[in-house]
Amino acid sequence: MYLLLMDRFLTFLECTAEKRLTKRKRQKAYAKSKKRTVLSEIWSWIDALIFAIFWVILINQYLFQLFVIPSPSMVDTLNVGDRVIVNKDSYGVELYPAGKKILTDTRRVQRDEIITFYNPEYDSKGPFFDVLSQIIYMGTLTLVNIDRTDDGAPAERLYVKRAIGMPGDTILFENGNVLIKPSGEDAFEKEEDFRASNSLAVGPHRSIDGEYYSGLEAAAAITAYQEEGLGREVPASYYRNYSILDGTNFNYIFDRYEFEKVRTKTLSSFDPSDMTLRSEAAEYENGIYVPENYILPLGDNRDNSRDGRYFGVVEESTINGRVVGRFWPLNRISSLTDNR
Repeated sequence: MYLLLMDRFLTFLECTAEKRLTKRKRQKAYAKSKKRTVLSEIWSWIDALIFAIFWVILINQYLFQLFVIPSPSMVDTLNVGDRVIVNKDSYGVELYPAGKKILTDTRRVQRDEIITFYNPEYDSKGPFFDVLSQIIYMGTLTLVNIDRTDDGAPAERLYVKRAIGMPGDTILFENGNVLIKPSGEDAFEKEEDFRASNSLAVGPHRSIDGEYYSGLEAAAAITAYQEEGLGREVPASYYRNYSILDGTNFNYIFDRYEFEKVRTKTLSSFDPSDMTLRSEAAEYENGIYVPENYILPLGDNRDNSRDGRYFGVVEESTINGRVVGRFWPLNRISSLTDNR
């Protein structure tokens, strides 16, 4: 069924292009018999440009999309400014930008693939603007992005991360490290051991020394004491551990997830009867469960990535493609299909 539909779609594109090119050939032949004017020359260029943009948008929407890496969340696998090719056909056909997908039943995300998906935290400016901005972004080969945040920076409508948690998995985070309990298993396994035993990519890594986590956890506990007005009762050991962060060249909250985990646990210990805090603390302790038809995406640069730890699992229907190659910069041209 899928092959039949794709064959019909490609046949339609071929026939449409043939008719269009034939029409243009007749128009050019007719134009040669008439005196050329400045206006006719300008219109000829505009017509050619519109035709080119139309086909670029079609190719970007249904076959391959170009994407520029906006943040350091995937360093060193993908650096800021790298331009990549996304296979839009990997997980189904998206009828229009950010729209409904079809033909998805037999094409599912596989563990460790590098994927692009719609940002769950994106502040939509309305469906018309969302579609228009994506069309302009695709039509200009990622050179023009009219979608901006309040401070003027390009809005991240799409995220690029690695598919780490699969349906049925539970993912636990401890001091920035990932523990995986695969579907059907009853014990957690260190991510590096899980990767080695399953021949997965070595891209995910840590950039912060583990010794700094005792300082981070102390900072989170101190914050909880201060929020409860108990600043005078903070144990001296917390201040000693907090001093580990002195002289570092990064913000002390380098892992917001771990910070909030310790802060919530400390607040809950002050008032065990607060069921909301107890529930939140339990969620951190139990990890993130990935339900059916969902994926937990994480950045390779674990200490500098806004990913599934913060916005949770993402529905597979919001995943619009798989990153298959890098074409810029020239000295980093490479296939990325072996990064899974």
